[in-house]
This record gives sequence, C-alpha cells and structure tokens, in this order.
Amino acid sequence: MTRVLSVASEAFPLVKTGGLADVVGALPAALAEHGVETTTLLPAYPSLAEVATGAKVVHRWRDLLGAEARLLAGTIAGHPLLMLDAPLLFARIGGLYDHADDWRRFAALGRAAADLASGVVKGRHFDILHAHDWQAAMGPAYLRYAPGPGPRARTVMTVHNIAFQGRFDAAVFAELGLPALAWAVDGVEYYGGVGFLKAGLEAADAITTVSPTYAAEIRDGRFGMGLEGLINVRRAVVSGIVNGIDPAIWNPQTDSALPRRYAATTLAGRAVNKRAVEKKFALDPGDGPIFTVISRLTWQKGMDVLAECLDDLVALGGRLALLGSGDAALEQAFLAAAARHPGRIGVTIGYDEPLSHLLQGGADAILIPSRFEPCGLTQLYGLAYGCVPVVARTGGLADTVIDANEAALAAGVATGFQLGEVGYNSLSHAIRRAIDAYADPAIWAAVQQNGMRADFSWRQSGRRYADLYASLEGQS
Repeated sequence: MTRVLSVASEAFPLVKTGGLADVVGALPAALAEHGVETTTLLPAYPSLAEVATGAKVVHRWRDLLGAEARLLAGTIAGHPLLMLDAPLLFARIGGLYDHADDWRRFAALGRAAADLASGVVKGRHFDILHAHDWQAAMGPAYLRYAPGPGPRARTVMTVHNIAFQGRFDAAVFAELGLPALAWAVDGVEYYGGVGFLKAGLEAADAITTVSPTYAAEIRDGRFGMGLEGLINVRRAVVSGIVNGIDPAIWNPQTDSALPRRYAATTLAGRAVNKRAVEKKFALDPGDGPIFTVISRLTWQKGMDVLAECLDDLVALGGRLALLGSGDAALEQAFLAAAARHPGRIGVTIGYDEPLSHLLQGGADAILIPSRFEPCGLTQLYGLAYGCVPVVARTGGLADTVIDANEAALAAGVATGFQLGEVGYNSLSHAIRRAIDAYADPAIWAAVQQNGMRADFSWRQSGRRYADLYASLEGQS
C-alpha cells in the first residue's frame, strides 16, 4: 500500500474558503479504492477545536519556527488526519490568510510536513508527500534542503492556482531554518525575495495542475504569472489531472438541500427548485431562464465583464441569481444592477453552502466567464445538476464543457456553451445562444442530460494520481 501525506491549508468538511478544500477533502476516498492510504495534514485552526479535543498527541516541537507545536491525530471523513496545533501561529481571529506572519505560519506547516516525510516523527512513514498550493509548498523545499534522519518521501506539488504564490521579503529567509545554499535561483529565492510556490515547484519530483489545458497554459506568459520559465524548464515532470467531484455530496438524487430531488430522467422535478430560487432571490416567477453565478467576484472570474452584460441579459428575457463576494466595486455593481432590475436580478453577498446547492438544482444555467480557470468546480456541479454551464474556453472549463455548436448538437454530445476571448460582445453572444437554446425544450433537455450522464467523479482522476505516485516510487 502506498502511504501519502496530503498537506494543505484547508479541507472540506472541516475548513473551507474555496475549491481547494473540496479537492483535498475528496482525495482520500478517491485514492483509497486504488490502494493508496492518504493522511491529510492541516493547521489546527480554532474551527477544528471539536475534532482536536481529545485527539492523540503524536509529536511535539519545542521550537517550530519560533512556536511550540503539537501534532494531533484524528480523522476526516473516516480517513487519517493530522493537525498541526500551534496556537501562536493558527489561533487567529479573522480569515485563514492575509496575516502579517503568513510566511512563518505556512513555513511551519511545510517544516512539519517534511519532518513527517523524513523520519522525524516516530511511527509515521510516508512514501509520498503531496503538497497543495503555496501554503504547503515549503514541504518539498525542506525535504530537499533540510530533511530529517530517515528515508525521504518522494514529492508532488499541485498547483491549484498559479496566481497565488506566497511571495515574501528576503528578510524572512534567515528565519526559515534553511542552509545558505537554498538561497539560489534554483532554490527559494524569487526576484530578490522568497517564493514559497516557486520553491515547491523547484524541489518537487512531480508537478501537477488541476486540468490538462491549464498545465499547457501556464507555460505561456499570459497565464504563468512569472513562473512560466520555471514551468517550461521542468515541463518533463508537469502534468494536468482534472479535478473530480464527490457524488456523495453533489448528487441531485440525494441532495438534502433541494426541495425536490431528481435525475436526468426526471428533470421536471427541477421546476420545484426553480420556484424556491425565485423566492429566495425575490425574482419574478416565470418560465424564462434563470442564470446563476456562484463565485468570487473578481477580475479573474470575469465578473467585471458580466456586470456590463446584465442589461442585455435582462433584455433578452433572462434573470440572474448571484451568490458571491469579492471586490467591493464589483459587489456594488451587482447590487446596483439588482436595484435597477428588481424582480429580474437578485444578489446575495457572501457564501452559503446549502444555497449553492439550491442554485445548482434550480437555476437553468451557470455563468463562468473566467479569464483563467485552472480547473473550476462549479461547472462540474452544474453538469451534474443539469444547470447548463456557460463558460470561457480556458483551463479546466475548456476540458470539461463541450460547446453546443451545430456539430456537437447533431452528434448528441453538447453539454454547455463556450465563449472565446472574455469580453462584452463574446459573453453577450454566449448568453444569447443559451437563451435561444432554452427556447427549444428538446434541445435544452438534451444538453442537460448529456452533462448529467458524464462521469466527473473522482474515479478516473484518483487512478491518475495513484499511477503518478506509483511511478515516483518506482524511481526511488
């Protein structure tokens, strides 16, 4: 059996700010059927107090980058969980990120991961250290430059979004406990500072992104965010594995958040959920399409362009139910649109997990005009729920949604609508195409059913990760 230490800053259902948590939370079960035992390592945030209470202490650090720390053993969804309990670092008021000492907090997580993956913690052995995003990226770097006394695990670095890199001032290097040779272009140094993600990408034995198209895109300066040169140098070990979704959580046939559950063969049941969406977002009742947005309201997500298109959407007979938060100016733009079009646009600022399920189960289409999207999960949920995705042709959106062009419709494979360059004209055109298709119930139902019948579970992706781990073990 392959033993993997999966290191991340969040994991559903214990702590979540975005899709990273869904992926990290789903991986243990996805890998188990392929003979992989996955232990998840998380910081012991205050929100994990219930899980941490009474947990077994399996290791202590007197000085983990300046903090006393304990390693606690528990479970997450029936799989092994380790929690790094360091109150000085993680017992914070406010969000998980954007603290002045994030460099110390997440370097400590990486140091703990490297200790676990190289024999420092008695009774704990791992074949693979799998680090997720910049918050865990120092794990491979510590294993490379300052490992423990035992055999080193092989390392995988997964990039969920290369735009978030963990870049810090050069002064922090002296506090990281790394040898001087780590301060190098092929080490942790990055444009005169310390780059956590860059360090992990340099040190890892294998690099993955969360879709094949994104793995190719980040070799280009338009998407690589300054790291495209490194990705090109290391391209032989870079691959893309599209994310999956957990059918135990995202399944319209069993979802308790839906007033009416349904399947691809009982799509009429969605009408009950549609009425619930109308009521929740104060939309005028009607038979016309409801578009939804479940997203961070940011430039990356193309929300500025969508805000420009809302008058067109309403004029074409569409309605919008939006759930999200982000840039203050964009929040105000959507609230202003709702005030301008009462009964046609409803906006809820924030995030609500059950409400996101209702929107997928009751809205007709989901808008995802991202300028770049490493994988995306909301379009996968939309496909599973018959909430037809309208997406930009980028990253995982391009890999998972088949455009309803004439040939795809004739072949019976269309699952959504794609737009090319993200701009006012292209997005308005895609919305118009979706509304025209909605006007033909047979075409719309076929597109919904195609998406619902596709397999975006973790089965195939879990196998690809298991194969990757096995290939690395074979190199040991």
